[in-house]
Amino acid sequence: MIDAALTAGVEAAVRKAAAEEIMPRWRQLADEDVTQKAGPHDLVTIADRRAEAHLAATLPALLPGSAFVGEEGVHADPGMLAALGGDAPVWIVDPVDGTRQFVRGEDGFATLVALAHRGELLASWTYLPVRDVMATARRGGGALLDGRPLRSGQPSPGAVLEVATDHPDYVEEERLRPLLRLRTPGVAPRPCGSAGLEYLHVATGALDAIAFGWENAWDHAAGLLLVTEAGGAHATADGGTFDVTGHNALPFAAARDEPTLRRILSLLAGPDPEEAQGLRPGRG
Repeated sequence: MIDAALTAGVEAAVRKAAAEEIMPRWRQLADEDVTQKAGPHDLVTIADRRAEAHLAATLPALLPGSAFVGEEGVHADPGMLAALGGDAPVWIVDPVDGTRQFVRGEDGFATLVALAHRGELLASWTYLPVRDVMATARRGGGALLDGRPLRSGQPSPGAVLEVATDHPDYVEEERLRPLLRLRTPGVAPRPCGSAGLEYLHVATGALDAIAFGWENAWDHAAGLLLVTEAGGAHATADGGTFDVTGHNALPFAAARDEPTLRRILSLLAGPDPEEAQGLRPGRG
């Protein structure tokens, strides 16, 4: 299913969508070009919608019979999610991952595309339009950064682990509680930026791990395959593999290597320090 022609075709489609629909609007958005979905931290712009429409028209044409699931399409019609568990190969797309960064005129946003079949991730494309950086991965075929092999490596022995977690402005406090358990010696947590960029940081070894409390497939599919094929690992809170069709045990983590992943998951499963000290009521 995944050959050189398809890989090149998808890369070209992603670059064209970004060049035609995203970059002309970067730092050029009018007030009416930005609207809210679920709230002030859940934004959508004309660039998100136009880029997704572009990819919805081009990607299925590259693989006849395939389906398409995009963030903005699902917002309009949640029934589209059913395609993730169907028999047809499905394109999973976040046209502008990091919309808040895009709206602020920052360059830390990405276009994310993954191809999955019956829940299994087959290939992914992570593109940073402003930086013109393209990372790709193919199941069992490794990961590439601008055409060069990509390896996540291992943290230095005894080094403090840098971990990106949910941003407190983006998810409710209840979901953040498990991630606050990372505040322990030897681990330095920080709020995450765009998911796609943070996955790329893990895949390149610039970041040791990430932990998330939400499971939208378009945020994670491309990055999870990229990290795995670069030599990293990921797992959900119960030790399972992240399932793009949903119903995952949250939170989940991805890391540069298996030992780092195990350490982060053990911290996520530990007692909340403030609850243990009686500073906050427990959830039971």
